[in-house]
Amino acid sequence: MSGNTRGALWMLGASLTFTIMTSLIKLLGDDYPAPLQAFYRQASMLLILVPFILRRGVSVFYTTRPLMVLSRSVMTVSGLTLTFYAFQKMPLAEANALSFTRSLWVTILAAVVMREYVGPLRIGAVTVGFVGVLVMLGHSMGGGNSVGLPALAMLAASFLLAFSVAGMKILTQDHSPMVVMVWAAFLGAVLAIPGAVLTWRWPTWPDLALLSLMGVFGTINQALFIRGLQVGDAAAMAPIDYTRLVFAALVGFVFFNELPDAWTIVGAAIIVASTLFITLWEHHVSKRAAAAQVAQGTE
Repeated sequence: MSGNTRGALWMLGASLTFTIMTSLIKLLGDDYPAPLQAFYRQASMLLILVPFILRRGVSVFYTTRPLMVLSRSVMTVSGLTLTFYAFQKMPLAEANALSFTRSLWVTILAAVVMREYVGPLRIGAVTVGFVGVLVMLGHSMGGGNSVGLPALAMLAASFLLAFSVAGMKILTQDHSPMVVMVWAAFLGAVLAIPGAVLTWRWPTWPDLALLSLMGVFGTINQALFIRGLQVGDAAAMAPIDYTRLVFAALVGFVFFNELPDAWTIVGAAIIVASTLFITLWEHHVSKRAAAAQVAQGTE
């Protein structure tokens, strides 16, 4: 079995676990507000990592960038809370489509914050992507299905999580992935406490099990996604990630009586096309740069 085939299977597993997690978010949303769900998600992730923390000891907390670690955790918890709110209030397929705008924000941040060169093709793709956002927002805020505020929350969440991605890229330059994950889980749980206290309610045992499963599937999703990118080619894996749109539409229709309309499908298609182009183009550019380095080294 080729690396891309194995990677595709890991990515499909990631899409499925992500859909299960977001379905649980929506199912429990009437009784457990987004800040409380975010706390349970972070607490579950921390509990899963406890064996690794005990095995590695205090070394797993060593960092040379404490302010970066803290700021990234603040962005992540804020983004997760807004994401949970959006998934609670919006149709699953529509929320998933807007979540892909994170790639658009990452491109903007790469140019503005990291001073990376962003060519006209990427700028054009970002512009087209936000046209798709406007199609979806204009429809939902103009009387379609009253999800304007949650849609804006998802856009804000994608922006915050784009900062989180940028922070992770910086941290992984001199930190192991385990250190980054442990700090994210630990600080995430601590930072989520105030929101949890303000919205607290004691869960029933069945609800506690579902809330814990939500955190477990979120952690598994991250592991499967990272593994898929490790064993498969990034350009080949990128389209597989969009299968969660299909899973979300199916689950939304079967369990929540949700059926995307034409405007939602058009807007989602524009967003997917633009973010997929950005992913594939960045992969092409990185391969070309690597080939140029190899050529220079052989001269």
